[in-house]
Amino acid sequence: MATATVSFEIIEHYGVMNEESNGWTRELNQVSWNEREPKYDIRSWSPNKERMGRGITLTKEEVASLKVFLNQLSL
Repeated sequence: MATATVSFEIIEHYGVMNEESNGWTRELNQVSWNEREPKYDIRSWSPNKERMGRGITLTKEEVASLKVFLNQLSL
């Protein structure tokens, strides 16, 4: 069985949320996957951005909802 190739382009980098001792970073970016409409994306990336871990992609509407929820937290 052939492995599917996933293409991606980081359209905008917003920031690093965490950096591990091995250099991998958890980041918030806007990413276009397989040349589709960009979405907001939270996931871990290798130092050279060639490999990535599992993450979550969010639409603009989902990010707006998440922002409301986060603003309600007392941190």
